[in-house]
Amino acid sequence: MQLEMRVFGLAIDPFTNAPIIILKDASDKNVLPIWIGPLEASAIATELEKIQLGRPMTHDLVKDIFKNLGVVVNKIEITNLEDNVYYAVIHLMHGNSLYAIDARPSDAIAIALRANSPIFVAQKVLEKSKNIDAGKSIGKGGDKQNDWLDMLENLSPDDFGKYKM
Repeated sequence: MQLEMRVFGLAIDPFTNAPIIILKDASDKNVLPIWIGPLEASAIATELEKIQLGRPMTHDLVKDIFKNLGVVVNKIEITNLEDNVYYAVIHLMHGNSLYAIDARPSDAIAIALRANSPIFVAQKVLEKSKNIDAGKSIGKGGDKQNDWLDMLENLSPDDFGKYKM
């Protein structure tokens, strides 16, 4: 089973200073944090903030190639989580042919944002993500996983500043 989600925002892990992309479903009941690299975060932030650059960046280039070749990004899927590594697939359509392309979630999300394509997450990924070691405990003596998930689930758009590129 898959759940459609949207990019809720970018944050910085307070313990590792690593960027995190946060996906939420329409009801705000399910949240999925995905730790990504700073370059990938910059590519996503550029699109979220609608920043126009003088020359196309890699994800913009991919979008332009797809457009010129008549390829449509139907959707992207976050398909699996194994050993704290997320996996994604970009679903493409060209004519009557469908293609599933393996991708890193950060790249798939950056492309989906540029192509205005939906983002889906497999239910098993949401379940597995609850078992990720989220770093040090947020509350003293508390359950670090529950504290971390509670913090993410209770984020509001006002909690996010602009991601520094």
